[in-house]
Amino acid sequence: MASASTSEITHPVVFTTQTPYPLPSQKFMIPATWKRYQLSQLVNKALSLPKPIPFEFLVRGEVLRGTLAEWCAEKGVGEEETLEIEYFESIMPPQRMSSLPHEDWVSSISCQIPGYFLTASYDGAIRTFDYSQKLLHTVLAHTAPVSSIAVVPSDSPDSQLIASASHDLTARLTRVDLSPTAGPSKAQTLASLHLHTAPLSSVAANASGSHILTSSWDGLIGLWDTSIPGTDEVPAEETAGGDRKKRRKVAEDDDAARPKRKAPTAVLKSHTARVSRVVFGRDGAAAHAYSCGFDSTVRTWDVENGVCTGTITASSKPFLDIALSQDGATALAASTDRTVCQYDLRASTSSATTPSVASLAHPATPSSIAVPQPGSASAHQLVTGAYDGVVRLWDLRSTKAAVAAFKAWEGGKGKDEGPKKVLSVDWARGMVGVGGEGGVEVWKVGEGERVPIAGSA
Repeated sequence: MASASTSEITHPVVFTTQTPYPLPSQKFMIPATWKRYQLSQLVNKALSLPKPIPFEFLVRGEVLRGTLAEWCAEKGVGEEETLEIEYFESIMPPQRMSSLPHEDWVSSISCQIPGYFLTASYDGAIRTFDYSQKLLHTVLAHTAPVSSIAVVPSDSPDSQLIASASHDLTARLTRVDLSPTAGPSKAQTLASLHLHTAPLSSVAANASGSHILTSSWDGLIGLWDTSIPGTDEVPAEETAGGDRKKRRKVAEDDDAARPKRKAPTAVLKSHTARVSRVVFGRDGAAAHAYSCGFDSTVRTWDVENGVCTGTITASSKPFLDIALSQDGATALAASTDRTVCQYDLRASTSSATTPSVASLAHPATPSSIAVPQPGSASAHQLVTGAYDGVVRLWDLRSTKAAVAAFKAWEGGKGKDEGPKKVLSVDWARGMVGVGGEGGVEVWKVGEGERVPIAGSA
């Protein structure tokens, strides 16, 4: 048994890990005054690692924040009880890499295409930037603020289909050419999607790229295929809001180049108020979808049959955003009550209010949630953006406080002289894109692709 000095109170500890750095199975007597730093030093010394690796420590599923003595006192654990402590590699502090200034608010950002960032703005435009911050495309796809964008997966990395949703009551499908020879003209809006009678709040694509979902303040969710029709499926006189309160005219050279009007393949009805967000499930067949709304519910959908198969009900918690955990078993929902709650999608309850698995308290309304890509080492983590301009990194194994936080557009003020609000976050390949009232910032968070972004420290 490894032992520390006998002049102070010690605690028996057994270490476990899922990292490539396992310790031999043995019991350690650890000083009760030790914190994460001393424990990390011990593991590094015991492993004789050539280069020190900082570790974090989980005690009964909770990240150790103070001393062992403080944790034991809080949990009522006696000095003789052996603790099993799991260690994992620490996340480096978030590092600001780049900014992409915009003249108007950025409502949605995507980091999902390697080498590129996509943004959607209140000026109705979709923009494409490369990692060097070069603006490649500006497509005036909408006549009102764009609320959401999604990359429609395809087999061609040089030709990307982008779905967008807008307050102009339509969604759009836009083809963007990212080949090396492409110029600004190589982007075209191919179809407009007509169903909703109120502003659209979100758009999502399934993993195969065959279908998208739209959600709206009218309480409806639309299911669409991503094929581009040869002729209009919806007559012009039946489209709602196409020319009403138009802020600008979308360029239409002739009827052949004009976006074709698409009709939905199904309409999902169950919400009794605004639908804030809809996402496809993580099952490969995209047979299920999940949505949240101002009716304080998170709903599960059978996409093929167009029916709601499950409802999670909260009490007075209008939801603003939803994301699924990497395994798809739980949903994370941001609410106007300044929390992000985790719900078990497999649990059934007969009560009027569904209990949450965990609750992440925020000092301001959380507006957006992003989880890392499936297969990432950060499986237990998520990032949230909030109206106080702060992006927070959380670990679901210890939800009392954020693991790390950073303020976007440091020192900036919004139009109401308050902090510039974060409206959208996305996380991929170790990068978090932040969109909001200050434009776009890109931060390095966690491990991932090391990319040569101009302006990075």
